[in-house]
Amino acid sequence: MAFNVQTFKTRALTAVIFAIIMLAGLLWNHWSFFILFTVIHFGCWVEYQKLIGLIDPEYQKITPIHKYGVMLAGWAFMLFMAGNAYAIGNLTFHVVGKVLLLVSGVVLPIWLVLLSKNFSIKTLGYSLLGLVYISVSWGLMIGIRSTGLLTQGSQVFLDMGWIIPVILIASIWINDTMAYIVGSFIGKTPFSKISPKKTWEGTGGGAILCVAVVTLGGYFLFHVKDIVTLIVISLIAAIVGTTGDLLESKLKRMAGVKDSGQLMPGHGGFLDRFDSLILATPFVWLYIILFGI
Repeated sequence: MAFNVQTFKTRALTAVIFAIIMLAGLLWNHWSFFILFTVIHFGCWVEYQKLIGLIDPEYQKITPIHKYGVMLAGWAFMLFMAGNAYAIGNLTFHVVGKVLLLVSGVVLPIWLVLLSKNFSIKTLGYSLLGLVYISVSWGLMIGIRSTGLLTQGSQVFLDMGWIIPVILIASIWINDTMAYIVGSFIGKTPFSKISPKKTWEGTGGGAILCVAVVTLGGYFLFHVKDIVTLIVISLIAAIVGTTGDLLESKLKRMAGVKDSGQLMPGHGGFLDRFDSLILATPFVWLYIILFGI
């Protein structure tokens, strides 16, 4: 395939813009983080519903109440997982999320079962899977971000909540990069029929180098003394993140599409960009909860 200068420029420019937006959202403050993942949440939902509609045309017939109701119910879980620092006046996002979850948990099923003409258990099942796959993950990401916020009322006086998300996202990026480099040089054995370009050599080498780079870099460059946490997060990124990539590739193959969307020209959509993170996040959250990180 001939090298296309214009295609390279387009991919490079969109990658730079994407990186700037991600860094601003992750590092500016907890509000920019919440806004960033709110956009990611709804973007993933739009693409998920499109993919499921291609896999099963019956899902294309769901009503607007069903289509957007599950998205808002998922966003309510993100609000519920937010801490006291996310508040407007004396009203915290946690309380708003709790109310919206209760309302949507009662009203939406009643509406779908009694009033929706195109309701079926199968289409509801697809939406419930979407809630687990997308909304639970991003809600737990907000929970991870909130655990590092020390507050007095709604006032933040120490913000360390960005550290774990940044370590996780960096780990996934390093794993993907290292797996690609190792696979390009010595990859011979196919890893999975779902993603023919992946090899066992690239996947294994990427995981080993990911753990090494994240652990050594975190310890010596950023003075993170908790080596066990660095190792665990980088392992989750390498193992579970790769599984997330394969899962999304399987969905795209079943839907008969190359990319989940057109968020970034040459790079795909929301699910293409965040498929690894979306599956790795619950495991990192569980580790934090169990071991009090």
